Amino acid sequence: MAIVIRLDVVLARRKIRSNQLARAIGITPSNLSLLKSGKVNGVRFQTLNAICEFLQCQPGDILEYVPDQEAESYQKATA
Repeated sequence: MAIVIRLDVVLARRKIRSNQLARAIGITPSNLSLLKSGKVNGVRFQTLNAICEFLQCQPGDILEYVPDQEAESYQKATA
């Protein structure tokens, strides 16, 4: 997939745990984990809005388009 999710990077920079974010935005930690790992086919705008509001960031800080080969390399490196 050409869209890479960099939520883990944003969380690390802000020193926020996944569980804290999940509680704050009202989703389960397991669903947040799936989102962070990129194992989802989509994300609701409502969820994206809540993440950006809590982390005080832009969607582009979390989502990035990269060509397919680079995306696969990134996913393997972070798995």
